[in-house]
Amino acid sequence: MKQVKMLAAILMAAAVFSAQLPAQAQTETTTPAKPHKKHVEKPKPETESEKQIRELREQMQAQQGQIDALQSQLSGKSQQAATAQQSAADAQAQAAAAATAAAQAQAAAAANATKVDSLSSTVTDLKSTDAGLTETVVANQAKVEDEINSPTVLHYKGINITPVAFFAAEGVWRQHSVNSDVNTPFNSIPFPSANEGHVSELNFSGRQSRLGGLFEGNAGNYTLSGYFEADFLGTGTSSNNNQSNSYVLRQRQIWGKVATQGGFTATGGQMWSLVTEDRRGTDARTEIQPQTIDSQYLVGYSWTRQPGFRVQQRFGNYNTGAFTIAASAEQAQITSFTAGGTIPNQYFFGGLGQNGGLYNSAASTASATTTCTTASPPVCTTTVTTGNITSYANNVAPDFIVKGAFDLPLVHVEVGGIARFLRDEYYPVTTTGTGGTPTYTYNTANGLSSHTSAAGGVFGSARVYLAKFAEVAVQAMAGQGVGRYGSSQLADATLRPDETLEPIRNYHGLLSLETHPAPKLDVYFYYGGEYAQRTVYTTAAGNLIGYGPQNLSNAGCYNEPAAVSTTIGTGVGGTLSATTCGSPTRYIQEAMGGLTYRVVNSPKYGRLQYQLTYSYIQRNLWSGVGSATTPTGPRATEPMIHVSMRYYIP
Repeated sequence: MKQVKMLAAILMAAAVFSAQLPAQAQTETTTPAKPHKKHVEKPKPETESEKQIRELREQMQAQQGQIDALQSQLSGKSQQAATAQQSAADAQAQAAAAATAAAQAQAAAAANATKVDSLSSTVTDLKSTDAGLTETVVANQAKVEDEINSPTVLHYKGINITPVAFFAAEGVWRQHSVNSDVNTPFNSIPFPSANEGHVSELNFSGRQSRLGGLFEGNAGNYTLSGYFEADFLGTGTSSNNNQSNSYVLRQRQIWGKVATQGGFTATGGQMWSLVTEDRRGTDARTEIQPQTIDSQYLVGYSWTRQPGFRVQQRFGNYNTGAFTIAASAEQAQITSFTAGGTIPNQYFFGGLGQNGGLYNSAASTASATTTCTTASPPVCTTTVTTGNITSYANNVAPDFIVKGAFDLPLVHVEVGGIARFLRDEYYPVTTTGTGGTPTYTYNTANGLSSHTSAAGGVFGSARVYLAKFAEVAVQAMAGQGVGRYGSSQLADATLRPDETLEPIRNYHGLLSLETHPAPKLDVYFYYGGEYAQRTVYTTAAGNLIGYGPQNLSNAGCYNEPAAVSTTIGTGVGGTLSATTCGSPTRYIQEAMGGLTYRVVNSPKYGRLQYQLTYSYIQRNLWSGVGSATTPTGPRATEPMIHVSMRYYIP
């Protein structure tokens, strides 16, 4: 730009100078020319002015050339600048177009990136879905293979069948022999005057091994199920249905059930009695048994297993809170009838079974024992005990039981009642004779008379779960004529002077503490007791009869066994019968502690467990006529140890 300004200044100076030169030249040419001769003149030497003018002209010409060159260059540069400007404009246009294209490309790229991301996400989702489907297929395939190779249930048409079984090897040691398997006849613990009371016993058994099955079908609005279980603890011809069914093969449970979605259930068949404590509501198969090896369980435990019909209705949900009400009608029986003193004998309430009717007809263990005091004259009394091993009561009605159960997640409470009816037939007593030598006469002219005594009581239980580490429970029953619902089978009834039956007041209960200090280990403690109240009447002649008369002799309970058996010489003369020990049981109590260790506990392979328990039982009799060496309330004891190994199928 400075070059252009310089050129412009030079051009202006040249223009001014050119304007002065013609004026001077004109001045010089206007001077009249002098005639001259035609001759060759010598060049005149240039004057200083001319020289300056010539040099100036030459300079001007040179500068003009330079100016022309500069103008030419300037013109070229202008053209170049215009061209450059045009090129710049074109470049700007191209740049704008390129920017637009770039923006479009960027937008397209962004759109493509979004599409790529979406496609990538879709592909990832498809891969995840495919992986999930693969896992599902593999899992389903494994499940199908597992169900084929290791089914949890068997399928028959629309029914699911679940096998139930365990295989047991068990043993028991008792300090005083009762000649029994792993089950203990608590009310037969011998006194020292029985020779078996001086010898221990050790028995092994596999008879408590169990077989069974659960059958379930879903019929839409109804769920149908059936269940059976059996073991081998029957006794052949002396089997009975006093407390449980002991017919070989021993039928423990066999029942059918229908349940609706609304919580209503109806069950029929042989099952645990409704008096038995349940773990949930009053549902069959949720009954709680003490963790014993002894199949007679524990003193104080309320139970029977007998045929019956049951209905129940549940309100609410077991997981949050539920109330269940249930009622049942169950097989009745009169057990361990006991009448002491000199009693009339023209009555009956049952009889031996008939083989044709599939009830055993072996002889009953009913026995009569006469004891006399040493007074002068002696007073003799007779005690009749009916064991009812193979005799059956002539029931007039079933046992009716109702129970309500309340469930919370960590608490289960039950309250119920039972009604029983004890009937006997008899010839009315007309006279009883005189004291000391009582005799009875009867009115047989009008045939047999019939009488039904009402019996029954109340029962209840409560169980609290202390998280998963322990549970504490208590159960009890109180009433008249409810002895058969306790494990010890104390007497239900005795005899009044008029030969009608009198229900005996009974109480029994059980306290339980079960702990789980480790996943494979249980440690537990129990205490139970059963009581039968003294129930005595005085006849018109002044004689005492009933359950536990005070004049029964207990003088021989602690004596050494007498050598009176004619079978001792054959080696099988052992007996549980005490000599001159006539009072019946007042109270039986048992304390037991034990542990169970599960070596294997697998849902696929089953459970292998070992168990050990120690029990101490004490049997107390009612006081009677003693001696200087015998307490008025004799007692017998029975320490026991049970061991067990069981394998449960899964």
